[in-house]
Amino acid sequence: MENENVSKNFIEQIIEKDIEEGHCEAVKTRFPPEPNGYLHIGHAKSILLNYGLAQKYNGKFNLRFDDTNPTKEKTEFVDAITEDIKWLGADWEDRLFFASDYFDEMYEGAVKLIKKGKAYVSDLSAEEIREYRGTLTEPGKEDPYSSRSVEENLALFEDMKNGKFADGEKVLRARIDMASSNINMRDPVIYRVARMNHHRTGDKWCIYPMYDYAHPIEDAIEGITHSICTLEFEDHRPLYDWVLIELGYKEDAQGTPKQIEFAKLYLTNVVTGKRYIKRLVEEGIVDGWDDPRLVSIAALRRRGFTPESLKMFVDLCGIAKANSSVDYAMLEYCIREDLKLKKPRMMAVLDPVKVIIDNYPEDQVEYLDVVNNLENEELGTRKVPFSREIYIDREDFMEEPPKKYFRMFPGNEVRLMNAYFVTCNSFIKDENGNVTEIHCTYDPASKGGNSPDGRKVKGTIHWVSAAHAVKATVRLYENIVDEEKGVYNEDGSLNLNPNSLTVLENCMLEENLADVKAYDSFQFVRHGFFCVDVKDSKPEHLVFNRIVSLKSSFKLPTA
Repeated sequence: MENENVSKNFIEQIIEKDIEEGHCEAVKTRFPPEPNGYLHIGHAKSILLNYGLAQKYNGKFNLRFDDTNPTKEKTEFVDAITEDIKWLGADWEDRLFFASDYFDEMYEGAVKLIKKGKAYVSDLSAEEIREYRGTLTEPGKEDPYSSRSVEENLALFEDMKNGKFADGEKVLRARIDMASSNINMRDPVIYRVARMNHHRTGDKWCIYPMYDYAHPIEDAIEGITHSICTLEFEDHRPLYDWVLIELGYKEDAQGTPKQIEFAKLYLTNVVTGKRYIKRLVEEGIVDGWDDPRLVSIAALRRRGFTPESLKMFVDLCGIAKANSSVDYAMLEYCIREDLKLKKPRMMAVLDPVKVIIDNYPEDQVEYLDVVNNLENEELGTRKVPFSREIYIDREDFMEEPPKKYFRMFPGNEVRLMNAYFVTCNSFIKDENGNVTEIHCTYDPASKGGNSPDGRKVKGTIHWVSAAHAVKATVRLYENIVDEEKGVYNEDGSLNLNPNSLTVLENCMLEENLADVKAYDSFQFVRHGFFCVDVKDSKPEHLVFNRIVSLKSSFKLPTA
């Protein structure tokens, strides 16, 4: 039993204590995104954590959009976020909610606070409120409008709702404690006047609740037991509890809903800030929020990452109370681990040069049996055509090779993977000195890649039959920022890597890749794992994104 407790993270320990002490009967969690952008890898941690806790304790998981700030919110983002969460495998069943579902109840709650003497209408500007709030070392000053009577506050608040004041002219503040050591408790603003068209409620409201006021009410209405959020909300927890207690949703800070904070997931050398990504999109540096160089969930999915790889990554990162960062290489490790046994290993020539096997019959085509994945027999075999003319990668041939170069060069014998031994005899160059054609002879007795006389060859290269080759565009990705110089320049702009995208045209792929569909993924022998691009790939013009190379700089820490 003791060992079981050791493996539980601190959130699980809190939940189990709450169940044991009778603070909650059935666990209920939620993921509450703002629909003002696309989700990124850090959100995946929160989604999988909240959903995982609901699963572990046979509870329920809600999806709720925190749409209290209409200026930046769009239906496009709502659609993208729901798609991301579905793809990750978190199932909210029929429990999809919006903060805007509760605007009436939030308004009634504010009226209740005014009647209790716990809220007042203030005429101070945003700048004056900041000034009156004080600092971390100095207490705040009383708002000169805090002495208004309950009746006056009720009338003014109704006038705010009815559109009688300009944007920013008046706010509703909670009356708590201007001398509190926690700045968040110094009479925070809970409603502001803002004429904004809301993506769901249209022009019904011209006042909107602030997040710190709205969020606990949403949790309480939905019966959320544990409101899991990131560490920057730790100082907001007393306000979360104050709202719930004052409105009668719970008796004390021990009850539920209960806010629990955990450390955010930081990835080194990546861009997650919405304003930076927005700028990259608007300036055409990337082709949308789902550009495969980004770490939005939509971008990772388009690049070819899997839900399983993200779950493995989140599990490896763990749940902690202290902020820390992890290397992007760990995310790459997880996708390699997930794909290496699942995907067939196909032959693709990314920089083709033609090889003619002079002694192979001109019109002959033979179909060779090729194992799909040497590490997973269950994936079976496939037939691959072989003919007199093939393509190999340009880097697999050298006119004057250095020592220990075992691939193709004049006079050298190499193995064509799964096919025959061939010996390079000659080559042809164009007027610019580029090799355009290599001529070889093959040993018919070496079919399958072994010679009956037992002679050994050191080099094995992959190839594609020229007559059967499928032409494709292949995109190779590097980090969008220059890792050596860091993500940001001194002026706060992004330090972009000019080589973040390399587009290879006229790549030659084996014919078994002719009928691929969006998101299909494969290992290309020696080149890495690749995925069919969902946006640009067409049956008549295939486009593949490299998910990850085969080599890893990440080593899993040993216990």
